[in-house]
Amino acid sequence: MSVREINFDGLIGPSHNYAGLSLGNLASARNAGAVSRPRAAALQGLEKMRETIRLGLTQGIFLPQWRPDNAWLAALGTSVSHAEPHIRAAAMSASSMWAANAATVSPASDTSDGRTHLTVANLVTMPHRSHEWPQTLKQLQIAFGASDAFTVHGPIPAPFGDEGAANHMRLAESHGAPGVEVFVYGQSGGPFPARQHVEASKAVARLHRLAPARTLFVQQSEEAIAAGAFHNDVVAVANERVLFTHEQAFADKESFYAALRAALPSVEIVEVPASAVSLTDAIRSYLFNAQLVTLPDGALSTSLGTGMALILPTEARETLAVWSWLERMVAGNGPIRHLIPVDVRQSMANGGGPACLRLRVVADPADIDPRFLLDEAKLDRIAAIVADYWPEEIAPNDLGDTRLIARIEQSWLTLVDHLQLSGDLIP
Repeated sequence: MSVREINFDGLIGPSHNYAGLSLGNLASARNAGAVSRPRAAALQGLEKMRETIRLGLTQGIFLPQWRPDNAWLAALGTSVSHAEPHIRAAAMSASSMWAANAATVSPASDTSDGRTHLTVANLVTMPHRSHEWPQTLKQLQIAFGASDAFTVHGPIPAPFGDEGAANHMRLAESHGAPGVEVFVYGQSGGPFPARQHVEASKAVARLHRLAPARTLFVQQSEEAIAAGAFHNDVVAVANERVLFTHEQAFADKESFYAALRAALPSVEIVEVPASAVSLTDAIRSYLFNAQLVTLPDGALSTSLGTGMALILPTEARETLAVWSWLERMVAGNGPIRHLIPVDVRQSMANGGGPACLRLRVVADPADIDPRFLLDEAKLDRIAAIVADYWPEEIAPNDLGDTRLIARIEQSWLTLVDHLQLSGDLIP
């Protein structure tokens, strides 16, 4: 095989619920207290993975984490039965489904030692996510365990917040060519916290042995964070030599664009003006939280042809200003030629769209543990487990129910046993 883009999606876990724990995430706050549907959520996510396979792309998976996180509760001197409701909800969080926050990835073509580097995100700015990294790290170490091809780093130390690939972009002539890595950080977000700290971004770049001349540190605009763009991937996305971005994504876009063009002269910047799509509409529809992908020659969906496609949430189609602009864009002669809406409503209701659900890794699939790679037959088997075991509904008041907890634990055990990972992942 050869180096290619692989999208690793987080499977939505059986404890998926709407506790409204994520400050600055407007969708999460808006749906706090609603009844979630874990089974439907996971099946929606699996169908999105199936769509990428049919497009001819290589697809991987990360598994849900063990919930409740009893070790975290014990470190706080409590247990699931005695914890205060907000602590219990944090221990039950299924937010590891957003694999864009799993790690930051630098392909081998960018690093001085010729290995692909991954640094697990510490997620320290949000209590319900701050305890994810140990289980995420374990999966990364297994999936990318080939030491001649990968180096997997532990988390950046607190208090420097690191949110992983959701605040990182890479642009290059092609996936396998040397690239320009863009680390986006925040300083202020009005009423909401800036989650990615520049100190964490610089540390990741050093650990990954990136060339300073091809590494950019760019500040996200305060307006974007205050409007609900808690991660950069809510207002910008990159693929190969294309940057697709909102006009108000960055604090000093002109300096950023100039530096990017100097480092990659062939870059194409597709900027959506605020006069056409407001930040409010962009964030509500998750227009930019789309997977911008290059369709390979010989793709299964041959009717689309080749070129770049946006895999975006159906909410983008339902927002008039957004869809009108997108239709005009693909009718033109730009690099983005196709729009592929997918239904991930359960994820969207908790504040994460198609791009939040995936971690993009450029590597040779032959170097990756095959248990983390998918085909349609494996997807069918996972979907059958989800249909049989995942809870149909969870209300916030259910989170302390011992019968629900037992079902969540059994669901997870059944899945990891099926994938022959129980010996590696059972806590």
